Amino acid sequence: MSEDRRVRRTRRLIQEALVALILEKGYDAVTVTDIIDRADVGRSTFYAHFTHKQEVLLSNLDEMAFLHPTPATDAGRLFAFSLPMFEHVQEQERLVRALLGRHGGGPVIARGEQMIAELVRGDLLAAGGRSSAALDLLVVCVVGAFMGLLRAWVNGETTATPTELDAAFRAAVEPGVRAILNRP
Repeated sequence: MSEDRRVRRTRRLIQEALVALILEKGYDAVTVTDIIDRADVGRSTFYAHFTHKQEVLLSNLDEMAFLHPTPATDAGRLFAFSLPMFEHVQEQERLVRALLGRHGGGPVIARGEQMIAELVRGDLLAAGGRSSAALDLLVVCVVGAFMGLLRAWVNGETTATPTELDAAFRAAVEPGVRAILNRP
């Protein structure tokens, strides 16, 4: 096995161990020792790949493709990222529940919100919005609506399909966003 393949395999074992442990006992209760034991790697091996458990947590998030969507084919449609993200979340249910659910780590939620905010800001600017304090507030509102729906699904508070989540998101945010964007 090539060294590169061994590195990827070891990183994946450590990441998967953290996900399983978060689902079992919550992020805050997991220790580096727990991760090492579950992944069956040595302490020096763990530290050769990661500096602490938060880095493992964030590496899982960084590798989630739904937070790095490809450019929308439906140019001109506000928030074209929404449905593909909800669909990918459903496909990656176990990982997403660990990272963004009740027992997930706060740093992941903050990083996810930051990534979505960048997408939303880009959409709003492309739709004619201008950088301003008002646009910043609008981004916060849109991200809050999206993340609220995502967390409700992740935490089992709704069994809505990705299409239903997308429709609810759009119904909640698009009229207000369009009204703000069309102001003189």
